[in-house]
Order: sequence, then structure tokens, then C-alpha cells
Amino acid sequence: MQKPEKVQEAVEVIRAMPQVRQMPRLGLVLGTGLGGAASALKTDYSVPYEDIAGFPTSTVHSHSGRLAFGSLAGVPVAALMGRFHLYEGYTPEEVAFGVRVLAGLGIHTLVVTNAAGALNPLFDAGSLMAVTDHINLTGTSPLTGPNHDAWGPRFPDMSRAYDPFLVQAAMDAAMRIGIRLEKGVYIGVRGPQLETPAETRMLRALGADAVGMSTVMEVLAARHMGLRVLTISSLTNKNLPDCMAETSLEQVVAAAEASSQNLGRLLAELAPALDTPSRGNDAA
Repeated sequence: MQKPEKVQEAVEVIRAMPQVRQMPRLGLVLGTGLGGAASALKTDYSVPYEDIAGFPTSTVHSHSGRLAFGSLAGVPVAALMGRFHLYEGYTPEEVAFGVRVLAGLGIHTLVVTNAAGALNPLFDAGSLMAVTDHINLTGTSPLTGPNHDAWGPRFPDMSRAYDPFLVQAAMDAAMRIGIRLEKGVYIGVRGPQLETPAETRMLRALGADAVGMSTVMEVLAARHMGLRVLTISSLTNKNLPDCMAETSLEQVVAAAEASSQNLGRLLAELAPALDTPSRGNDAA
């Protein structure tokens, strides 16, 4: 388990920054190639991760590695511009570090974005998907080890890891602005290799609609700390095991960048719902 004092040290460093004029109520994690969604943000200040005590450094070139402060349609927000992954060699605790810092700053809602491969044959590459549930196939968790009771319970409930009210709000917002938004289950794997055809068949048989190499560690940490969570996946490629097309990181990034403007529009439309009081993750 992460040492709470390391997280608190980073929180105090940020709170002492005179450029950060208001503490965020909303947290945002921008995934691979999705930096363009930041166009929806009015950014007041950003700081490199390496300038914040304890922060890991993102090693993926499509992640800018900065913490940005500003607003989303008037809602105070802090955005992790780039994340950390298990495949980079980071521990689950390091992957979840940024989310825990955002929680320490006082956010009540976390919006996680990612680039993912579509497993559901009815979903098209280039579209967005609201995550309704996940399958953790990484074999690990940021909650392993001694529990820090001030953060959350030893055995946190995950029956509604993704807030049903926010998922429905996202579907409604997408309809208002004319964006197709799918709903489905995300399966998290370690990577960094992409899936074989046989693995793709297995993942689909397990009930997943999209596969990716991030998000799960962050969501587990966020829910442990009582945050509401909404996750939106950018479906960058289509995994069809019987006619598997080769793909590359460059193609994934390009596809994510192409969908990032729609993601930004969706987030801006969603902002009022994201800033509503908690409904205890019990809304239908």
C-alpha cells in the first residue's frame, strides 16, 4: 500500500503553489492520444510531474506528463495530462499515485479516459464508449498491503465502480450534441504487447467489450477513497480475431487524437452533471 505521507507531501506542495488559485472539485485523467480533449478545459496553470514531490514520470511519448489546473465549463478541475502504466514497470501504487493526490486535493468526482481496442463486433473504431464495469486481468491491485483506514475500508465495495447516474448523464449528453456513445465492459490487461487472436476470443468470451492497459488501478484507488467515477474509452481499433489487422502505437495514437475533439465536446456538455452532489452511486 502507498505510504500516505508521500501522497500528503505532494498535496501540500500543490496547495502551496501560488499559481493554483482554487482547489479542484473534479479530477480528469487523459489517456493515450487524448490530450486534444484538453481543449475543453480553460487552463490557468500546469506543472510538470517532476516538479511535484513523489510523482512518477510518464515514459510514454504520447503523454505530456503535466498536472493542469483550470476549469471545465466553470467547474474547477485538475487534469492529469498523461498517466502511468504497469507495463512501464511502475507498481500499482505508483500508477494510482496521481489519483490519490487529486483525492487529497478535495475532488469528489474522477473522470478517467483511455484508448482501448474494441472487442464488441458491433462497436466501430473511432467511437467512444462509456464504461459500465470492468474486469481486472492484471493480476494486481493498488489496495494490496496494509490498509490506510483514512482513505477507505479494507474491503471496498465495487458493485457500482462506475457511477450509474454519471453513465446515464454521459449518454444523455452525447445524444444532445449528436455524438454516438456506446456502453460496455472494459477489461484491463498489463501489456505492453497487443492481444493475439486467441487472446481476443478469450477476452470477448469473458464478457468484455473493450480492452486496454490502464484505468483499472486508478478506478480501484478512486473508489477506495470514495470518489465518484466516470470512464470514457476512445475505441481506437477493432479487434476481430478471425481477420486480425496489424496495428501499432502510432495508429492507436492517431485514432485517439481524431476522437479527442468529440471527447472534449462531451466533457464540456457533461460538466454540470459531473459537479452535482454525490448520489451514493445508487442511481439507476
